[in-house]
Amino acid sequence: MSASQPEVTIYTDGGADPNPGPGGWAAILIHSKSGSVKELSGGEPETTNNRMELTAALQALKSLRAACNVKFYTDSEYLRHGIVDQLPGWKLNGWRRKKGGSIPNVDLWQQLSAAIETHAIEWQWVKGHAGNRHNERADELATAEIAKHYSADRLSPVDAEIFLRVSSVGANGGWAALVRHAGADRIISGNARGATANQLDILAAIEALRALPPPSHVRAWSGSDYLRNGATQWLLGWQQQGWKTKDGHPVKNRQAWQDLAGLLAERIVEWPPAKGIVIPEFQRLDTVARAEMQRKSAR
Repeated sequence: MSASQPEVTIYTDGGADPNPGPGGWAAILIHSKSGSVKELSGGEPETTNNRMELTAALQALKSLRAACNVKFYTDSEYLRHGIVDQLPGWKLNGWRRKKGGSIPNVDLWQQLSAAIETHAIEWQWVKGHAGNRHNERADELATAEIAKHYSADRLSPVDAEIFLRVSSVGANGGWAALVRHAGADRIISGNARGATANQLDILAAIEALRALPPPSHVRAWSGSDYLRNGATQWLLGWQQQGWKTKDGHPVKNRQAWQDLAGLLAERIVEWPPAKGIVIPEFQRLDTVARAEMQRKSAR
């Protein structure tokens, strides 16, 4: 690093939801001398987590107007490992892997290779979602970019929508679902003693889907990553592995997941992300779910 060069700290993040799917990236640049903070973000309608991580880094470095000493923080092992450990070998091999074969996202890696030559960069990995305010802010900006692709005017037509919320304190929990179908809204709700928030999320989805006839095309809105990831990413693998996780452990809440799997098999269900999107129905359902929880605790 050169003492005469400006010092800049950069935090980046990127992702797609689902992966592949609509994506967003973000970068935060903090200039040491002035203390000024610059935020950048953008997105693409069809991309991957890795492409968005690379794009965030590329756009951040491209925005620097002069050669800088850079402390670069990322929660992407893909980005950091690629830059620090793999990039020199890829270049020596003519942008091919050692054993032959193409490099995924080679277009972005080549642009990033050129961009880093201008600067003296110290690459640091930071754990995501662990309280680092700049990392959290980058995640927030990237998530907001993804959310833009789920605005009402961009969503495909469906037969029905369901909105799901839960409320849980201690051993008491309640759930509520709004089912929108055939031009009408219907709220259903319930409660359960000793159920976790995750169990309540699955239960709400089960009851909402049961209210819709197969083979409905449904858009399901939920703030639960556990429910969304389970339904869209984990469920198929669990079924193929005999209801075991990758580590060989029994799947938690197996019976509930099996019930949900049966309903999903008879319907087409989309699970758009709810983070970064204002969903008025959630506020309405929160009141119902809390009332259910309190009703259960009063018994």
